[in-house]
Amino acid sequence: MKILAFSDLHLARARAAALVEASAEADLIIGAGDFCNHRQGLDLAREMLVGLQAPMLAVPGNAESAEELRAAKLPETTVLHGEGVEISGLRVFGLGYGVPVTPFGDWSCDLTEEFAATLLDRCTQADILITHSPPKGLGDLTSTGVSVGSSAIAAAIARLQPRLAVCGHIHDSWGARGRMGVTEVANLGPTVNWFELGH
Repeated sequence: MKILAFSDLHLARARAAALVEASAEADLIIGAGDFCNHRQGLDLAREMLVGLQAPMLAVPGNAESAEELRAAKLPETTVLHGEGVEISGLRVFGLGYGVPVTPFGDWSCDLTEEFAATLLDRCTQADILITHSPPKGLGDLTSTGVSVGSSAIAAAIARLQPRLAVCGHIHDSWGARGRMGVTEVANLGPTVNWFELGH
């Protein structure tokens, strides 16, 4: 399966156009949150992505709630937040929002580490883990070098050992990739990222 994945679109029109164009070659699209800005503009994000040519699995970022994303979603999009789905034989689990709680204030959709762990505990098996926030220790460095990822997500990766874990959220770490055990971890950013997963 050829997977096109991105995060943190933040209403960037040129980025969206590149993703729509690339989607012609994709079997599955993953959107790892933050389609809009400050809970505003989801309808515009939807318009920008209307030409996507494959089914999409999406998690909400901290810039939109799960309810808002479900209300504005494209056809052929499944929104995951504390839940999983099987697609073409691959088990996928998704968790959105900022974890741990961000300093951004009332508009930001965030989860405590404890609540995130409770939601992640629902997952017993996964080939792909989609989160908006990165795990603690990989793809989670700010511009000042501070690690701000989620320990709950890192623990879930250690427990589940999915083949692929994708995230976004920390803009300074867009493009960062590495491994946690057998799991390939990638902080995506709003660019075209390709992954190939067999069944």
